[in-house]
Amino acid sequence: MIMINYINKLPKAELHLHIEGTLEPELLFTLAERNNIKLKYDSVAQLKLAYQFDCLQDFLDIYYQGASVLITEQDFYDLTYSYLQKCAEQNIRHTEIMFDPQTHTERGVAFETVINGISMACIDAKEKLNVSSLLIMSYLRHLSEDDAFKTLEQSLPFKHLITAVGLDSSEKGNPPSKFKKVFEASIKEGYIPLAHAGEEGPPEYIWEALDVLKIKRIDHGNNCLQDQLLIDEIIKRDMALTVCPLSNTALQVVGDLKNHPLKKMMELGLKVTLNSDDPAYFGGQLNQNFIEVQKALNLTKEDLYELAKNSFQYSLLSDKEKQTNLNELEKYYAN
Repeated sequence: MIMINYINKLPKAELHLHIEGTLEPELLFTLAERNNIKLKYDSVAQLKLAYQFDCLQDFLDIYYQGASVLITEQDFYDLTYSYLQKCAEQNIRHTEIMFDPQTHTERGVAFETVINGISMACIDAKEKLNVSSLLIMSYLRHLSEDDAFKTLEQSLPFKHLITAVGLDSSEKGNPPSKFKKVFEASIKEGYIPLAHAGEEGPPEYIWEALDVLKIKRIDHGNNCLQDQLLIDEIIKRDMALTVCPLSNTALQVVGDLKNHPLKKMMELGLKVTLNSDDPAYFGGQLNQNFIEVQKALNLTKEDLYELAKNSFQYSLLSDKEKQTNLNELEKYYAN
């Protein structure tokens, strides 16, 4: 109980979060009704039963289905603000939100609708909830690089609202090098490059993300542990991993939380951050990830402090903003 209390009050940041993956079943049904969309499921309970996955693709199939209820600016606003309220409740001071424009533009929803709804919620949450946020535009790796270029093009009028680009969706068979040119172009436009690598893909994908896409942070990165040279390289480059434990067990990347590599990563000197990924689908918000991992791996208060510290240190905030958050964390830890 002491640990749970400590975790709940711990100031922290979340660096790996897909806004479409925060769509709780209750809100999904509300939006479906609002937009007159017929769902395959009759009730919230029935939908929750469908959240049993054997692999990443199982999850993606239902995730894209869920996103189909997001139509208007108000839908994207409600989705985002609902997540940011949960951040405030969990003492998440800052969050870096990934969004997948292609999931929506493919369905005929305008890029502008998506970005306006999400960013208005972020502005309001900063003012009303004191939660800061920034946006990461993710390219879907199961689609073509040409398709990603179209998204880059569509994003340019809204560049002031987007900090970084990411790469997500089905990893197997879609290596980072497939997106070399669009990442080069994105960097030229001033976007910071990030990518999912080594969740289900091999260590080679992490090497590619580092050397070909020139990323500044690794999303997931679990499979770096298969390659000692890669571990050394990540440490040398002072690169953080955004690890998502409950996501890993939900998608069978890790069989049991007790065998999760997080503690080993920390012991090896890797800079690890803890994140919820798609909390509505994977059984837990960020604090739940902290609570369950602490229990499974017997993490100390110092370990938890280090994870929270990394979350600010390796965020995309300015040095001044990082320092403000770190000062608050130091004070909490000291007391």
